Amino acid sequence: MASVQISEAEKVYIMHGVRDDLRVDGRGCEDYRHMEIETDVVSNTDGSAKVRMGHTDVLVGIKAELRRPRPNVPDEGYLEFFVDCSANATPEFEGRGGEELGVELSNTLYKVFNSHRSLDLRSLCVCPGEHCWVLYVDVLLLQCDGNLFDAMSIAIKAALFNTRIPKVRVLEDEEGGKEIELSDDPYDCLRLRVGHRHVVDATLQEKACSAASLLVAVTPRGAVTCVRKLGAGSLDPDSIFEMTETGKRVGKALHAPLMELLQKDESLGKKRQKVGFLA
Repeated sequence: MASVQISEAEKVYIMHGVRDDLRVDGRGCEDYRHMEIETDVVSNTDGSAKVRMGHTDVLVGIKAELRRPRPNVPDEGYLEFFVDCSANATPEFEGRGGEELGVELSNTLYKVFNSHRSLDLRSLCVCPGEHCWVLYVDVLLLQCDGNLFDAMSIAIKAALFNTRIPKVRVLEDEEGGKEIELSDDPYDCLRLRVGHRHVVDATLQEKACSAASLLVAVTPRGAVTCVRKLGAGSLDPDSIFEMTETGKRVGKALHAPLMELLQKDESLGKKRQKVGFLA
């Protein structure tokens, strides 16, 4: 994970501020940085989104393809993730470092989103045991200033909200053979509806002061789907409980305004004003 070097004096200053619920940029311990979200930004995808959180910038594109379901869950579709850690985001992403981090992030996202609590995977099934939709989620980290997991998760959720999958008809011939027919009507489609002291949305400087961090994936109703400790330091059991509860609380609080923003943005249709370098 990307990091930054800071002096001992800076570390003491940041840690003392966090203790008093005051961070260097003026936020409280549970406050997020300013966030910008834009959907439908990549033309050759079935869904896309771009999220900027502080100076962390993430672009997500989703492509849907018909594939055979996994043998252990023949009535479900699934998601595959690829995370590209652009060397332009931070020098630490150059070479093997970026490749290894990309694999680590992809594996974690797979565990988080391939869950019934995160997404209705059965709605992606076309013909049990034979055909299902697989969503290939490509994540590009354009700029890194801490809190990659939240930025990626929000961008993925926004891209899933934006994704449109063609409706499918399964036709059967006289001999019992099956043929797949995709609707060419862009409006006849399947839509996906998704979901000691500590701080949220840590910057790189704040991360350099921490012993470890806790990744908590939360559904809109506050159910925890994944908990993972990051970093080499140890966490007190009581602090893990507190951090998990904080994750559940801020996760639920973040969901409602995010969905309100996405629905408002979608209602504008072609009237939406494109912003950013992809305009």
